[in-house]
Amino acid sequence: MARFKYSGRDKRGKRQGTINSSSRREALLKLKEEGIRINDITEIPESILTKDITFGNPVKLEHFVIYLRQFSTLLKAGVTVVDATAILAEQTESKALKKALIVIEQDLREGNPLSESVRKQKKIFSPIFVSMIKAGEAGGNMDETLERLAVHFEKQHHTRQKIISSLTYPLVIGIIAIAVVIFLLVSIVPTFVKMFADMGGELPAITQFVLNASSFMQKFWWLLALIMILFSVVIVYMRKSKETKFYLDYAALRLPIFGKMLQKAVLARMTRTLSSLFSSSVPILQAMTIVEDVVENEVIARVIRDSRDSLEKGLSMTLPMKRHWAFPPLVTQMISIGEESGALDSMLDKIADFYEKEVDIGTDRLKSLIEPIMIVVLACLIGGIVTSIMVPMFDMFNQFDKKY
Repeated sequence: MARFKYSGRDKRGKRQGTINSSSRREALLKLKEEGIRINDITEIPESILTKDITFGNPVKLEHFVIYLRQFSTLLKAGVTVVDATAILAEQTESKALKKALIVIEQDLREGNPLSESVRKQKKIFSPIFVSMIKAGEAGGNMDETLERLAVHFEKQHHTRQKIISSLTYPLVIGIIAIAVVIFLLVSIVPTFVKMFADMGGELPAITQFVLNASSFMQKFWWLLALIMILFSVVIVYMRKSKETKFYLDYAALRLPIFGKMLQKAVLARMTRTLSSLFSSSVPILQAMTIVEDVVENEVIARVIRDSRDSLEKGLSMTLPMKRHWAFPPLVTQMISIGEESGALDSMLDKIADFYEKEVDIGTDRLKSLIEPIMIVVLACLIGGIVTSIMVPMFDMFNQFDKKY
């Protein structure tokens, strides 16, 4: 929602002030209804204090899917695109989507096509959405296109949530383990330092190591915190550059256990997106360009780029894929069959279904495998610290018994 500064006249004389509106045209209409004749109206630039700060897409995927389902239903019921947009702007729970739809409605009423209106809202609507809407306008099957988009984003959301849920458990356990170890080293272990010093003699190696670690943590905890912050900043910065992001994505795909699952998730996303675009009659070269941008993995994106170049030369899109380790024979063979039979969208859909099921099964197995491993790791860490304290105490008790 933009803010405008205006000056004009009404029955009482000169008027000036500010008004909130989705567009300059809407602001003029509102002021006209209030009986104000406008001399000048200008948009007030957003400041840091008033601007909405968002990271990534500000609209939750579940809200976006609901919007697509409702939009498709309204169009099937005979409601016009303009009226459907106005209705959905009132009904949506997402503030960001509501603001975007209000602007889109005004744009539509000025005679612009929906594809051009949504293209202007880049933070909300992805390139695949814009391209499929444009194809739906050309084919006159907008309701079917919206339904296909809803299915696409639902499956994408499901796969992403499965990956996140499988990684959340080890992450949470790891954070808990680190927190417990830090607490023991900083709060518990120091209480035994004086006791061990009074005992004299040589301490066991494990006890000396824990005492040194405790001393280091107390003196240089800020250094560890600084290293973790710097590491996080470096990773975020590296992912902004395609060159360094390539090496990070490569390393992620080569990880033991997790790498295979991530590879299947990326392939499912790639084939699902291509299938959706082909089903909506988006030109194949344009579809490959869109997928290269939305696949979110630079290793796979480079292969897609090579495949697009291969198509431009009149060759098969699978040639670069067959030479790359990230594409299993199942993918390249089924795409080749799809190219030869003219049913590429159907074959890609089957590949996506297969890998989405593989991700589901893989994440379930991973959870059952990681749970006991993380428990053992946590027990070893805490048990090691406790053991390092108990061993010299037992020696002290044994010496006490021998004396008395």
